[in-house]
Amino acid sequence: MSTAPRTLIIACGALSHEIVALIRGNGWDNFHVQCLPAELHNRPGEIPGAVREKIGALRAGYDHVFVAYADCGTGGQLDAVLAEEDIERLPGAHCYEFFAGGAVFSALAEQEPGTFYLTDFLARHFDRLIIRGMGLDRHPQLQSMLFGNYRRLVYLAQRADPDLERRARDAAERLGLAYEYRYTGYGELGESLAALRRGTMTEKEVQWRAS
Repeated sequence: MSTAPRTLIIACGALSHEIVALIRGNGWDNFHVQCLPAELHNRPGEIPGAVREKIGALRAGYDHVFVAYADCGTGGQLDAVLAEEDIERLPGAHCYEFFAGGAVFSALAEQEPGTFYLTDFLARHFDRLIIRGMGLDRHPQLQSMLFGNYRRLVYLAQRADPDLERRARDAAERLGLAYEYRYTGYGELGESLAALRRGTMTEKEVQWRAS
């Protein structure tokens, strides 16, 4: 049984499947996940306050807290909250960057600035979060306003799943965008959580793993 400090991961709901899979697959039993609604991505100004509230409500029960968000459109406001709370987060501006990796994402953005990105979660919930969440089903004229400057949809896939790829292709067609598929796996998300795990290992565990 792990003797590592109990670690709370406050995560975006869009990352819940991947984070839980990494925790289970690696036996990181000192990690405990609490997710905020993925719909906050449509209202990024609410993310810092929601994270602060979750920290205040739960951190007393844990030895360590980590936030599984990138900046996610908060314009540095999430970092301001985390600096006050002395808590670290995932690297980068958004989940697309840490799934693809910083260098690959920069190359994609330079190649075509007008790129709309999907992850497994967004491909699975495209209708709920994008079509209905942004009101495109009720106000189709919004599509040209919101997506008129996009030229390409890139699906950054965490799993090789034919059904999700079909959904991503359908999403590109629905938005009138060129389609591109990129398999990323967990990208830098796995690396960040592995580094977090190493940072929360006790001296006893370090000695046991080295023996």
